[in-house]
Amino acid sequence: MTSSNLSARNSSNKNVSEATIVTPRTPLLGTPREEDDDDEEVYKAALIEMTKRSGKKYSVLGFVEWFAFVCIMGFLIASLTDHKLQHWEIWGLELWKWCVLVLVILCGRLVTEWFINVLVFLIERNFLFKKKVLYFVYGVKNSVQGFVWLSLVLLTWVLLFHHDVETARKFTRILNYITRALASCLIGAAIWLAKTFLIKLLASNFQSTRFFDRVQVSIFHQYILRTLSGPPLMDMAETVGNMSSSGRLSFKAMINKNEGKEEQVIDVDKLKKMKQEKVSAWTMKGLINVISSSGLSTISYTPESAFEDESDQKDNEITSEWEAKAAAYRIFRNVAKPGNKYIEKDDLLRFMKIEEVENVLPLFEGAVETGRIKRKSLKNWLVKVYLERRSLVHSLNDAKTAVDDLNMLASVIVIIVITVVWLLIMGFLNTQVLVFISSQLLLVVFMFGNTAKAVFEAIIFVFVIHPFDIGDRCVVDGVQMVVEEMNILTTVFLRYDNEKIFYPNSVLATKPISNFYRSPEMQDSVEFSVDVSTSIESIGALKAKLKAYLESKPQHWCSNHNVLVKDIENVNKMKMCLNVTHTINFQNYKERNSRRSELVLELKKILEDLNIKYHLLPQEVHLSYVRSQDSAAHTF
Repeated sequence: MTSSNLSARNSSNKNVSEATIVTPRTPLLGTPREEDDDDEEVYKAALIEMTKRSGKKYSVLGFVEWFAFVCIMGFLIASLTDHKLQHWEIWGLELWKWCVLVLVILCGRLVTEWFINVLVFLIERNFLFKKKVLYFVYGVKNSVQGFVWLSLVLLTWVLLFHHDVETARKFTRILNYITRALASCLIGAAIWLAKTFLIKLLASNFQSTRFFDRVQVSIFHQYILRTLSGPPLMDMAETVGNMSSSGRLSFKAMINKNEGKEEQVIDVDKLKKMKQEKVSAWTMKGLINVISSSGLSTISYTPESAFEDESDQKDNEITSEWEAKAAAYRIFRNVAKPGNKYIEKDDLLRFMKIEEVENVLPLFEGAVETGRIKRKSLKNWLVKVYLERRSLVHSLNDAKTAVDDLNMLASVIVIIVITVVWLLIMGFLNTQVLVFISSQLLLVVFMFGNTAKAVFEAIIFVFVIHPFDIGDRCVVDGVQMVVEEMNILTTVFLRYDNEKIFYPNSVLATKPISNFYRSPEMQDSVEFSVDVSTSIESIGALKAKLKAYLESKPQHWCSNHNVLVKDIENVNKMKMCLNVTHTINFQNYKERNSRRSELVLELKKILEDLNIKYHLLPQEVHLSYVRSQDSAAHTF
């Protein structure tokens, strides 16, 4: 066992503060957090080389820029030092000025790239500053590089050429057009930079607001899987000695076939203390990359492989519900004692610290009350974790697609604005051109006005309202459906009979939508009728037995319930209602129906035991006898 694996656990479980037991719905948010956690790094990345450094691939454009930079710099030095070249003029301007202009135009991108890299380095050195702006620095890097490059070109042109216009007066008009063209390009680059920054800001806020809680829970579940499927590090650490706990989880994802793998390290102990309001855009981007690029996996561990190197141990990725059940079986055999039908709390302490065990037990059905985990509970939990992880990945992919579509739409609008600004600065917009553009604009508004309105409403619906995510069970127009796919213009639902229904988002924006996944613990009711002659004592016994049954299953039902007599009808029956509260919402509708079915069967059993019945009112029946003709003829 490598030292990096051993350092991930602390062998001592003594003097540990009591952890807050949290619900399975939010197992991380209930953990106490420290004040200095905001300044600690949660997400780290380290590049693992798979090829030599010499194999780094350079672009052809970069090679051309370097070649041009060396040649032009040599010619510039020669024009400033050589006596003949010093007095050589082209169009009334010295040769060195033309060299500077060509150098800025051809190699300005290379120089600005150096400037941006230095800026990024300085930001990375200052961690407090890095957390806030590094995500946006990388996001707008190319736009800033283009803006700085055009600024240098315009500055060079104005300083070196504008002051010498008198010496080349016949080229004044051409020079003015060039100056205006450069200024319009610079303004266009500034507009493009503002557009890119706003899109990045929207994407950051959208991802942090909508997905942080789910990403946090998913990574915690991944941490549990890898910990329980691996070696018993707590026992192994005791044989080595006391070590500090880091609680880190490593993922390896391929970035580029030529560059190698990126090892993405997440500090789970610090992540579970984080709140959504405190997470930075840079950290959120790293967490989303981990979820999107790596699947739900377990460690391929056997007692014989305990002393193998970490790189030799392969990960078993879970890609289906069947594989999730098989992984649950392997984890149960790895954690539970041989021949035991349960995973005891002592078994978990061989793999985790005691405060981690306290946070893990509430995830499994019935584990908090009994202190042990059934094989079926482990299987159901792992299948649920796999389905939630798959739904989260689909949601992140659809959110990225929606942001890309919005970016494309904004780019088209910005290009049109830049074109109009360019025509205005160049002076090409006269009265005739304005009339032509206005007429064409009216035609476009007439043809695509409703479409533009629908697109705007869809953008507001997806990025502002956002009433559901992929996999959420919703009710629209009284029909219960599951969200299958979510785009910027349409949403695809899957009905109970697997029929796909497409809804325009502009239409959904006008409809009330019920979301089961985002709902808290939901209530249910069972209505039944008893005979009006049922005694008060029998009704009291019915209530007591129902209360005892509900309290015997705290993993299914909350303690607050009531049995009400709603009405007396026809002086022969009492309509009664049992109101209960599930410990879940109705996202898993099959589980809800299963629990309700068990409750109805138990209610039937209690009614039979108490001999509580319902009798119909006596009905008056009139009988008449009519003799047939055949029987009358036979008589005579």
